[in-house]
Amino acid sequence: MFLENTANSASKRGWIEVICGSMFSGKTEELIRRLKRAEYAKQKIEIFKPAIDTRYHEQMVVSHNENAIRSTPVTSSSSILLYANDIDVVGIDEAQFFDMELVNVCNTLANRGVRVIIAGLDTDFRGLPFGPIPNLMAVAEYVTKVHAICIRCGYLAHHSYRIGSEESLVVLGEKQEYEALCRDCYNNQKHTS
Repeated sequence: MFLENTANSASKRGWIEVICGSMFSGKTEELIRRLKRAEYAKQKIEIFKPAIDTRYHEQMVVSHNENAIRSTPVTSSSSILLYANDIDVVGIDEAQFFDMELVNVCNTLANRGVRVIIAGLDTDFRGLPFGPIPNLMAVAEYVTKVHAICIRCGYLAHHSYRIGSEESLVVLGEKQEYEALCRDCYNNQKHTS
């Protein structure tokens, strides 16, 4: 499992953890679990999310299961460095919506001795790598890929299939706009659309 920073450790070492997968796979739920565990251990935490994500709440990170934790919405990844002073653990939700500078921000924080926990979609609705997540996975010490359950066949799902015909890369939505599908069901659906 993950090593926890302790207040009495001789040298504070930072690292990067990435939690990735499709929609409805439990990424945010796992992020909240890890952050609450760090908070319980009396570590100073700060959570960030992109300001454009207002689906559930403007200032809270909220999972599909309605677990929530206070966060700071930011418009750019570089803003995170302004708020992350004297912090032990930084959480970042919906990281795929941030700019590519997020990789440098996370490396800077980890180099300062901060544990950085990132959650985000690893692929977009087309099945292509999404935003800074692939680069974050490459530099992270720990990567956890979580899976949803395919709503068509019950197998492990790792695709976020967009139900509508909207072609824009970023379309905020939930079950009305997206379905979690396995590879076979995703490919079959793409060919029939």
